[in-house]
Amino acid sequence: MKLEGIGVLLAAAAALTAAGSLCFAQDDPAPRPAPRGPDGRISLTGPPGEIGNWDGPPTATLANHSREDALGDSSVNLPGNLDADDVPFLPWAREAYEYRQATFTKDDPHTRCKPSGGARMFHTPYGFEILDLGDEIIFVSVGAPHSWRVVHMDGRAHPEDIEPTWFGHSVGHWEGDTLVIDTVGYNDKFWMSRGGFPHTTQLHTVERISRPDFDHLRYEITIDDPGAYTAAWTGGWMIPWVPGNEPFDYLCQENNLDAERMVGPQD
Repeated sequence: MKLEGIGVLLAAAAALTAAGSLCFAQDDPAPRPAPRGPDGRISLTGPPGEIGNWDGPPTATLANHSREDALGDSSVNLPGNLDADDVPFLPWAREAYEYRQATFTKDDPHTRCKPSGGARMFHTPYGFEILDLGDEIIFVSVGAPHSWRVVHMDGRAHPEDIEPTWFGHSVGHWEGDTLVIDTVGYNDKFWMSRGGFPHTTQLHTVERISRPDFDHLRYEITIDDPGAYTAAWTGGWMIPWVPGNEPFDYLCQENNLDAERMVGPQD
């Protein structure tokens, strides 16, 4: 999507959110508690009869950008996020990241309608669904080439020989009200975030997803990739619930509004 378009959409969303927050504050200043299922477990979707889903904030970043003209907006980031300058890059990875930033992320595979593993699914606009089926949890993304991701919840281990894929092999478990997802077996064909942080096929991620109240999802990912970084590091952001938001017939190949960004910065 063009930055001008993103700015308009974000401004409109902010205005609606502010208006909704004001009305809610007048009626009840306390945030709504997160819904729970019949078994008492936290629910990561809406209760019966209430339509809505999660809308990934496009400006979220895995690490804060303090430099002038850097891409991203850290306002939705978690308080513990690193500054981009403090990310423990290996030299080649830092060079790749700096190049992607300097060229306005023009080579991003996501803008060419490729699937995006790792954190990218969680800050892509137009919403995503979470389907909790008990023995597996499925994440369905709208703002992508109809992508979905399966997390196995049946206690299985990762296979010994994994064929690298866009989303890798994910196994999960609950720690209290937090969903913990362990993933390996990624390919290196995607960017794991819009900001352009590189990775290799050695990438191992641990994601922690929780719902502190009805209207927010807390997303945190730890990145462990000895092929690109000298140490593991963590970043994340808050994701808003959007009432009335539903999946729609979006195909990236027909709705790619970000093509202009593929040419890099303009004079």
